[in-house]
Amino acid sequence: MQFIETFQLHDFLDTLVSLLSAFVLGTLIGAERQYRQRSAGLRTNVLVCLGAAAFVDLANRIDGADGAVRVIAYVVSGIGFLGAGAIMKEGMNVRGLNTAATLWASAAVGSCAGADMVAQSAALTLFVLAGNTLLRPLVNAIDRIPLNERTSEATYEISITTDSKRAGQARDFLNERLEAASYPVRDTRIVFHSNDNVEVAAVLVPLAVEPDDLDGVVADLSKMPGISHATWHVSALE
Repeated sequence: MQFIETFQLHDFLDTLVSLLSAFVLGTLIGAERQYRQRSAGLRTNVLVCLGAAAFVDLANRIDGADGAVRVIAYVVSGIGFLGAGAIMKEGMNVRGLNTAATLWASAAVGSCAGADMVAQSAALTLFVLAGNTLLRPLVNAIDRIPLNERTSEATYEISITTDSKRAGQARDFLNERLEAASYPVRDTRIVFHSNDNVEVAAVLVPLAVEPDDLDGVVADLSKMPGISHATWHVSALE
């Protein structure tokens, strides 16, 4: 058998060290993700890390450093397809970006292990864990800071409630009033509700606004016959 002729214990042990390192380090990253109930948890991160290590090690055995470099380039781009599957959009919100980024980092850890850079892969694992754990208090502190509408670019939405017969007229008036206030509209939609009531919502182009201006727009809209409610709210950019 060719296996008997080509098998070398030293190379096998070297590969075993790479795969074992990828398994252990992927487990550390995945355990943290599993603890926080992310969609890509323990097994997914371990398999990504192991797969990257196996491909890089295989290329290194067959074609040396040049082959490993080419495979690493494909791992970097290929893992993006897996990460895209973890990203979901729910209305104005996007979920899964951190999960996708962690999978990408797990592939980097595995690539380092597959390239026999075990110390570097261990160091990278520590930084990934630090990014997902130690930075959480800082993220929470920043999120608690009130949004300054005058200096921050965000997504603003103005909504009015009217009856279905006046939906078109209300939408035209809403667009005209916003244009008069020099606030360009990115999109306008009509949401139908029960009892013949509809909600007309206009999403502004992301920019910084003067809250008093939007308050004035809402006040004018509220005075329009047939409009029972008008309001505006702000959300962070996607």
